[in-house]
Amino acid sequence: MLERSLRPSPISPTVDFSADGVQHGFLRLPYSRDDSAWGSVMIPVTVVRNGERPTALLTGANHGDEYEGPIALFDLARTLKAEDVTGRVIIVPAMNYPAFLAGTRTSPIDKGNMNRSFPGAPDGTVTQKIADYFQRTLLPLADIVLDFHSGGRTLDFLPFCAAHILPDKRQEARAFELVRAFGAPWSMKMLEIDAVGMYDTAAEEMGKIFVTTELGGGGTATARSAGIAKKGVANVLKAAGILKGSVEAAETTWLDMPDGNCFSFAEDGGLIEPLCDLGDAVKDGDVVARIYPVGRTGAAPLEVRAKMDGILAARHFPGLVKPGDCVSVLAAVVA
Repeated sequence: MLERSLRPSPISPTVDFSADGVQHGFLRLPYSRDDSAWGSVMIPVTVVRNGERPTALLTGANHGDEYEGPIALFDLARTLKAEDVTGRVIIVPAMNYPAFLAGTRTSPIDKGNMNRSFPGAPDGTVTQKIADYFQRTLLPLADIVLDFHSGGRTLDFLPFCAAHILPDKRQEARAFELVRAFGAPWSMKMLEIDAVGMYDTAAEEMGKIFVTTELGGGGTATARSAGIAKKGVANVLKAAGILKGSVEAAETTWLDMPDGNCFSFAEDGGLIEPLCDLGDAVKDGDVVARIYPVGRTGAAPLEVRAKMDGILAARHFPGLVKPGDCVSVLAAVVA
C-alpha cells in the first residue's frame, strides 16, 4: 500500500500555474453526494503570471464567514493585469469554498475547520483534501503568503495586519516588513492560542513569508474594512516587487500579544454586557465585561477582568455567551 504522503491529490486545477498571462479557473475536487453522484467542489482560482518569481499566494475565506478577504481578492482577480506583474500571483478568494457558500466558519460537508486541518490528507475529508492540496502543491510554489481573516460571526477585532514571532529572525523580519507595508490602522505581533494544524504554521515551517489579518468581524464587512483589505493587498504586492507602483503610505500603531494573559474566557454562559469598546485602554484587574445568568432574575453577574494592561483588541460579538467562549483579547501598545 502506498504511504499517504505519496498518494496523488484528487484535486485537479483547470489553470496552468506555469503559463504566462491571466487565467481564471477552478480547483476541482470530486465530491460524490446525494444530489450529484459524480459531482465536484469547484473552488475559484486566478493565476496572473509574468515570470515565475517572486510568487505570492493570496487566500481568503479560510473561515467561511469572514468577508474582507473574498471582497479584496475577487476584486483583485478581475482587475489585475499580467503586464503590471513581475512574477506570479495565485489568488484563491474562498479557500474553504463550501464554508464560504454556507456562510459558516467550518465546512457544512464535514464540519472541518480549514485552519486546523493542515497538513491535510489526499484520502481524508473534503476539508483535509483541500488542505493537502495547499500543503503539497500551492504552498511550495509561493514565496509570500497573505491569508485574510476577520472575526467571523462570533468575534470583532480592531482592523490589524499581523505576523508571528518566529525562531528564524530573518524570516520574521521580512514578514513584519510586509505587515508595515500592508498599512492597516493597527499592526500586530500575534500570539496564537493553538497553532497546531494551522495554515500559518504550515507556511512558516516551509520558510515562507506569512502575513495575515483580522479586519473586523460580526459575520459581515464594512466599507472601511473592505477598503483596508483592498489597499493592503496591493501594498503587499508592491512591497514584494510583484506589482508595479509605490506602496501607499499609512499610519499604523504597533501592538503586541506577549502571552496568554491577553485572553479572557467565559466560565459560565449568559448575557454579556461589554464594559469597554475596541481600542479602549484597560488596566490589569479592570472589569471588561459582565455575564448575567439568564435562568432567573436577581442573580449577580460574573465579572470578567483584565489580566494585563493594554487595549481591547478583540471582543465576543453575539449578545449571548457560552462557557469557554473567548470574551476579550487585550494587546499592549508598542512604544
